[in-house]
Amino acid sequence: MRPIRVLVAKPGLDGHDRGAKVVAAALRDAGMEVIYTGLHQTPEMIATAAVQEDVDVVGLSILSGAHMTLFPRVRELLHEQGRDDILITGGGIIPKEDMEELHRLGVGQLFGPGTPTTALIEYIREWFAEHERQDAALNT
Repeated sequence: MRPIRVLVAKPGLDGHDRGAKVVAAALRDAGMEVIYTGLHQTPEMIATAAVQEDVDVVGLSILSGAHMTLFPRVRELLHEQGRDDILITGGGIIPKEDMEELHRLGVGQLFGPGTPTTALIEYIREWFAEHERQDAALNT
């Protein structure tokens, strides 16, 4: 099985990237290929990088409160580029009701502060395995 490719991004003006770096390192340690885009990325920059790098997953770290704008915008841009197959997940300071609304809009599971990185790793692995099974079924 090929490695899972994950793009970790910090959209918007939030300058706190310690959590994103911890997540990126944990995913890398779990055997995933990780691209970390750094701070102050626009949704357009994130979607373009995701397509160019042919990733399976985009993980957004948002602490600024702009999650209801940034997650849907990245989703919309990926859709416009024909990449609805990319999982969008992430975390930050996101109220439960906003997590539920984002999920309804096509965003995957979101993780709050203090979530063990093992929960994210397991979620991505399970999503990827299911995605690979669906692709295999379509190609037979």
